Amino acid sequence: MATINFYLDKPDKKGFAPIHLRINCNRSQIKLSTGQKIEPKYFDRNKQRATGLDVESHEINHYLDFLRERTDELLHHSNKKTFVQDEIKSILNEHIENYKENNSINIIKEQLSLYGKPFTFVDLFAGAGGFSEGFLQAEFNNKFFDFVVANDINENCELTHLVRYNHQLGLDAAFLKQDITEPDFLDNLLEKIDGRKIDVVCGGPPCQSFSLAGKRKKFDKKDDLFSHYLEVIKVLQPKYFVMENVKGILTKEGGKIKELIIKEINSIVDTKEIPLLNSFIKKIRKESNSFLFDCILKRVELEILLEKNKESGREDFIRFVENGFKKLTPKIADYKTSKTDENINTIRHGFNLLARTKEWDKLKRDIIREKDFCNIDSDNFTDTFTDFLTEIGSENIISKIENSFKALKVHANYKKDCEDIITALNIYTTSFDESIEILKSHCTISQKKELDVILKNIRLYKIEQPFIANASNYGVPQNRERVLFIGCRKDQKYISEIPPTVSEEEKVTIFEALYDLDFIGNNQEAHRYELVDISKQYNGTAKKMAKLLKKRSIDGKLNSKNGKSFAEWSKKGRLSDRFKTQTKPFYVKSTEGLKNGEKYFDVLNNHKTSNQNDIVIERLKVILKKGNYRLAQPELEKLGLATNKRNYNVLKPDQQSSTIMTIADDYIHYNSPRSLTVREMARLQSFDDSFVFQGKRSTGGNNRKTEVPQYTLVGNAVPPLLARAVASEILKYIK
Repeated sequence: MATINFYLDKPDKKGFAPIHLRINCNRSQIKLSTGQKIEPKYFDRNKQRATGLDVESHEINHYLDFLRERTDELLHHSNKKTFVQDEIKSILNEHIENYKENNSINIIKEQLSLYGKPFTFVDLFAGAGGFSEGFLQAEFNNKFFDFVVANDINENCELTHLVRYNHQLGLDAAFLKQDITEPDFLDNLLEKIDGRKIDVVCGGPPCQSFSLAGKRKKFDKKDDLFSHYLEVIKVLQPKYFVMENVKGILTKEGGKIKELIIKEINSIVDTKEIPLLNSFIKKIRKESNSFLFDCILKRVELEILLEKNKESGREDFIRFVENGFKKLTPKIADYKTSKTDENINTIRHGFNLLARTKEWDKLKRDIIREKDFCNIDSDNFTDTFTDFLTEIGSENIISKIENSFKALKVHANYKKDCEDIITALNIYTTSFDESIEILKSHCTISQKKELDVILKNIRLYKIEQPFIANASNYGVPQNRERVLFIGCRKDQKYISEIPPTVSEEEKVTIFEALYDLDFIGNNQEAHRYELVDISKQYNGTAKKMAKLLKKRSIDGKLNSKNGKSFAEWSKKGRLSDRFKTQTKPFYVKSTEGLKNGEKYFDVLNNHKTSNQNDIVIERLKVILKKGNYRLAQPELEKLGLATNKRNYNVLKPDQQSSTIMTIADDYIHYNSPRSLTVREMARLQSFDDSFVFQGKRSTGGNNRKTEVPQYTLVGNAVPPLLARAVASEILKYIK
């Protein structure tokens, strides 16, 4: 058994004594300099710790604890039992050197402009940063991307961003930790952008947020994130935007959701062209129907308003329609009826509700947040909450107003005036495109042709159909299909698809991605790489397995001359020399740990297996042997190893994995009965090994609603190599 101690050497001329690490084992001794110095009066020799409550003492003690932990792990908990002194020194010095290089953060304001003019991008719903990572890797003809802002609502997403982009890479990319639905989100985003023009916006609003207007039943926190995403696009007006989602979005609600998304994107207008449309509306405005034309004009003018002025603009619209009703009231009801009739009061009070949409939306958001916090779902409370949230929605209020008009006994002379008020209110809730359809219904054939020419110029983005991208076509060892909506501003080249970077035969296999990490067993953690000898590990199939290793370019193209295997690229990193890293990769447990300097500098991070009991291991052995969970079930029943678990995915070394999700226990390693580590899942997603996932490794139960641990960060991410292909295609054509 080895003993591990720290002691002070002689002080230097300034009075600072070097701290040394000493290992005693079987009468042999190893001494190593930790690279830290301290005044002897601030070092407790008995406890072997720095004294005092300042940040510097805290960091020194964390560092000494880290070295003790790694030394103990090496000598007492590794598979190897015999070491030579130089081997121990070499391994520990690697940890020490990593710490020495981390003296301070040096944020680079410009990402080396000598490489050309950068194009800016913003990453919304950023999560771990898959889009960000891929966009930073992309380069084409001296063009590249400059990272401005990322956004997500979770603290661990922010922590992973801070460590990777601010500390490690030294970039000045900001992070906005805020819900996109909050009223001041856009103001805060613009503050972070600080006046810079944004060329590209990327992000994927969660698929739960897509629903047909007026058809929402669930009212969860993800409701309507898509419309807020588009609000950002309307304000920033980037040259391109990329929206990523699951394949199921194409068939959701019979394909109506896909059509709604395209319709909403087509409704984003070039505000510079609005005056031309207004002139057209005024030109064809009919005195006999001036009220309705004025409403259409006001609706169109809402598109020009800045976000901070839109609420007052919407209220002004409602008050304009309300004023039309006030003028109509004496014609359709006597004085007494107008004050006491339930239908008249419903219409009158409905206008008040609509005029305060901002306040009701805030209340709705707070209720949804509380409902979610209290787990109100599939219980006797759900319908009550849903009914109330439905009641205060604009569509429902307008529906009640419409029914009240129908219930009134209105003289035939004024029925059209009533219908115009209802149409005006419907204009209030419609998209720009739907408002134009109402306008078209009042146009002659020649006027419609004139309007179509105006509309062609007024639409800011070109998009026809979304594109299905399989990550395996871009050098990712995973069959992950995602839908991409690529919006192209009208002054930019249209992009309808992303060409594959690899052919079917060239696709990266699981073995190529993971073989060099296969030195870890059940309930183990590794902090450095170990040599994997394929010939010993695979015996009779060694040649077959070795053939799976292919030399490639970064994007997966075969390159036998000076390429590297996928695993080698993962170790080296796929970012270009444009990035001068400020520190070695490191891990912290929390935001507080980052503030206190509690950094863990390891050569290899996030490589820890789950602690699975003997029964689970036996179950996994049977499934692994059969190669398929369904085929293994009869034998599992026979052996008393059956489980209610819905599925296990057995990895096939010569194939690509299925879509990587957020639960590691759903996968069985191709060579041993165990689940995957975070690092292995990250490899299957095409993250570099230098990209460290921060915070908790996993979570469970209700914590899954609020926490985003490492496994969730990895599973929900856009594969960086897929994002790289998208970014490279944009760089080819962007003006």
